[in-house]
Amino acid sequence: MDVRDVCKGYRQRSVLRGVSLDLRPGQLVGVVGENGAGKSTLLRILAGDLAADSGIVQRAGRLGFCPQETVLHQAFTVDQHLRFFRSAYGIGDLSRAYELLEELNFGSCRHERVETLSGGTRQKLNLVLALMHDPQVLLLDEPYQGFDWETYLRFWDVAAALRDRGCAVLVVSHLAYDASRLDVLYRLDGGVLRESERTGPAGVAL
Repeated sequence: MDVRDVCKGYRQRSVLRGVSLDLRPGQLVGVVGENGAGKSTLLRILAGDLAADSGIVQRAGRLGFCPQETVLHQAFTVDQHLRFFRSAYGIGDLSRAYELLEELNFGSCRHERVETLSGGTRQKLNLVLALMHDPQVLLLDEPYQGFDWETYLRFWDVAAALRDRGCAVLVVSHLAYDASRLDVLYRLDGGVLRESERTGPAGVAL
């Protein structure tokens, strides 16, 4: 994915002021910024869900997008969501989806309705729906919110495995406690994206 000089504003407020980014196969990239900095706006533009005011976004390969708000129906079960998305993606079976359920440790929830699931488990399902078609470019907006510590670590194992398989992964968050796991870390500040120096203790981005 090649992003050049992307700008976006709402009414009189300029949110993105010329964002440029290269996202390459086999690369795990992070973007951090304060709440309201424009991170979700940037991801929606990269995913094609929102039009930029100006600039260029060039995409190649299958795209996976995990938005911050879950794309789930309260009355449907986990399995029903998987079947619906299998049809939408046009994939032949659910073997990859079931593999991800086990990796994220909620395979036992397949027949439970979303309304009965905890917030963290709903976020796991949201993530699986973005991953089940083996995307080549993956955009994740606050993907681990609500996760317990074990699931948080499992998430990073999944992300690293995707990178090793050649997927380009972009993780957006307001914090970067595990910056050392990333190949590149950017900070979105004042509508501009800048590469961050990872000099804090234990990989904390400063």
